[in-house]
Amino acid sequence: MKVFINKRIPEIGIHMLEEAGMEVFIPNHENLSHEEWLIHCQNHDAVLSVGGEFRYDRDFFEHCPDLKTIALYSVGFDHVDTKEASRRNIPVGNTPDVLSKATSDVAFLLMQSVARRASYNFQKVKDGNWGDFDPLHALGQELYGKTLGILGLGRIGFEMAKKSQKAFDMNIIYHNRHHNEEAENELGAVYVSFEELISQSDVLSIHANFTPEQKDLFNASVFEKMKPESIFINTARGGFQNEKDLYEALISKQIWGAGLDVTQPEPMSKESPLLELSNVCVLPHIGSATIEARTGMAKIAAENIIAFSRGEKIPYCVNPEVYQ
Repeated sequence: MKVFINKRIPEIGIHMLEEAGMEVFIPNHENLSHEEWLIHCQNHDAVLSVGGEFRYDRDFFEHCPDLKTIALYSVGFDHVDTKEASRRNIPVGNTPDVLSKATSDVAFLLMQSVARRASYNFQKVKDGNWGDFDPLHALGQELYGKTLGILGLGRIGFEMAKKSQKAFDMNIIYHNRHHNEEAENELGAVYVSFEELISQSDVLSIHANFTPEQKDLFNASVFEKMKPESIFINTARGGFQNEKDLYEALISKQIWGAGLDVTQPEPMSKESPLLELSNVCVLPHIGSATIEARTGMAKIAAENIIAFSRGEKIPYCVNPEVYQ
């Protein structure tokens, strides 16, 4: 079985595939054009897909009729038309769980960085602009006893909630498609409507799976309903936020601050006005960027392909209807 990996991953994943008898191909350069990527996909049985710059939509599947399976090097699968994959009997796997702690760490980091204006103050030091002591300049805020609202209280959201409660005794509210009984029992999390979530949260952190219907969900009308002292955190997908509206909400003090590990588009332009604000912290999509998480992701992606090659159900399938 021939496997195409569009970018180099931790060696353990490559070794697992080769030891299972796979023929693994990784291009010499990683900045593939769409045409180069498509040709490689056409010439292989399986794709281990790293990054979200290429879309697996109907047009892709029509150009790659012999492709048998896709293993994503990610939890998110919004760049894959899973219905079309299922229609063509192509199982798609992702890498859940293994990066939950690492990604929640980044959300927790962003929350604190924004609350204490860490990026702004670090830049002052770098610029040699430390200045004299000013009791009123660029003050932050404390998080103790405040309310953390989570959109999408799954594995990553649960880890974020647990950290926030233990560190700052924060109250947890959430909005999900379904109730999370574990979070309710262990953390005292309270299920609320979306309207209640945005109006009651002191910190609102997004951990939901993104769908096209949720594009620009956080727009001017939503920011207007949030608390003026609230902090907006997004480590899920940049498509959730309208960044023009976010900027306006920040400069008009409709909300207090924002921390982003995901932007729209990615990478964010260095000219983005958000980067000029003292109450904003932006990271370059590093949620899973730890040795442990990325190694675990490589193992799981390889496991998905190996299971398929053996005629078994892939263990982390995002379109299980393909097996029905």
